[in-house]
Amino acid sequence: MKHKLTQQDIKEIQEELDYRKLVVRPQALEEVKETRAHGDLSENFEYHEAKKVKNRNDGRIRYLERMLKTSEIMEEDTSDDRAGVNKTITIYIPEDDVEEVYTLVSTMREDPMKGLISVESPMGKALLGKRAGDTSTVHVNKDYSYAVEIRKVEITDAAENSRIRKY
Repeated sequence: MKHKLTQQDIKEIQEELDYRKLVVRPQALEEVKETRAHGDLSENFEYHEAKKVKNRNDGRIRYLERMLKTSEIMEEDTSDDRAGVNKTITIYIPEDDVEEVYTLVSTMREDPMKGLISVESPMGKALLGKRAGDTSTVHVNKDYSYAVEIRKVEITDAAENSRIRKY
């Protein structure tokens, strides 16, 4: 599956990857080497903790490399009045008689608890490219979908207010 990332996402992932490879990894390896020299490994808490830190860093490096390898660059140039990446959209859900506000973001920045939804999610797919006044259908699965009305589309810079997710 190809993940959709912006140029900014790619840049931040590469910066984190470089930092983890060039700074964190050598420090973690040195810490493992130093704590290993303390003697009996079966009772050496510092050694086991150093290994855990090293392995966690290596796992993050693999994750970031995989994200870069399996991603495609998503254009951010939707017109001001259309729902797109880094736009905040106010919607109305007639079925529930509720108004909600979401910001569309790339896969690596999604955080539904903060209202940041991926353009690849069912809601994101339904909103992408729509204008205020449009109605769209959110397809949750093959048996269930619901209508939403787009009430407002605003330009935001979610990339500055959100972080690349951890895993």
